[in-house]
Amino acid sequence: MRLIAGAPLFRDPIFDAPTDPVVIWNNEESCWWMLYTQRRHSVGSVGVAHIHGSKIGIASSDDGSNWLYRGTLPGLDIEPGHNTFWAPEVIFADGLYHMYLSYIQGVPTNWNRERHILHFTADNLWNWAFKSKLELSSNRVIDACVYEIAPSVFKMWYKDEVNNSHSYAAISSDLYNWEVVGPEITFNSHEGANVFELSGKKWLITDEWRGLGVYFSDDFSNWHRQGNIMFEGGIRDFDGVMASHPDVVVTPSGAYIFYFTHYNWKNENRLDKSYIPRDADNKTCIQVAELKVVDGVLVCERDEFEFEMRGLDE
Repeated sequence: MRLIAGAPLFRDPIFDAPTDPVVIWNNEESCWWMLYTQRRHSVGSVGVAHIHGSKIGIASSDDGSNWLYRGTLPGLDIEPGHNTFWAPEVIFADGLYHMYLSYIQGVPTNWNRERHILHFTADNLWNWAFKSKLELSSNRVIDACVYEIAPSVFKMWYKDEVNNSHSYAAISSDLYNWEVVGPEITFNSHEGANVFELSGKKWLITDEWRGLGVYFSDDFSNWHRQGNIMFEGGIRDFDGVMASHPDVVVTPSGAYIFYFTHYNWKNENRLDKSYIPRDADNKTCIQVAELKVVDGVLVCERDEFEFEMRGLDE
């Protein structure tokens, strides 16, 4: 059944600023779960403190179209105080959920703080156990993406802010121990890498802050640039600006890109590094659109309203 995807797809009812979504099938509840950075738009904070101090929000859906806010993940703190959690990446492997989470100590009012990626595991998506702080290529790393590139061979892509905000990669055979293999996407500075397979190709998407960069590969290592997509805003409600920090879910019924928008911004505001947004401009929402490969090119018609996202147990 083709559904009408709401626009916006989801707004956080507490702070009205969800970002960095990841969508995964919840085996225990037999529904889709969306985990996201719960930015605190409405706190009227100093500097960029509203982007920090965030928890990980949760929403669930039976059909991928209608989402219910469920709260925030408990028990993630690894030290006392009010700390910052960003950009969850969650995968299910060998009967266990693994989450890789960007972490910043405290609630900074500027960007000049260390950032690390933490590893958690869980038997279900509620109760997470801390495993380690990953040793990667620098002390300012965020936005993990993890994909099984071969049986029991996992690859992680992440943003290294010390090294030009390029995507670096690491390899693991067990999801606990990671070996850094170095920079992989160096065309420009970017964040939020996401990797998936569709129509016989391996794809990597990045958030370039001027739309989404698209790359393809035969081996998950040597990437060829296609260009960028989703810079021009769409016509749906709250979707009139470039797409940001996506997650792609490939199902038997299609491939869907979940992304966020600063829905009160214009593209020229996002491109202007001197622009200081008003409080209302910091609101965000989650949208969804369908991805397709047409003549070997990845495309997204974000103004199309219908999609189909069956549960994985159907």
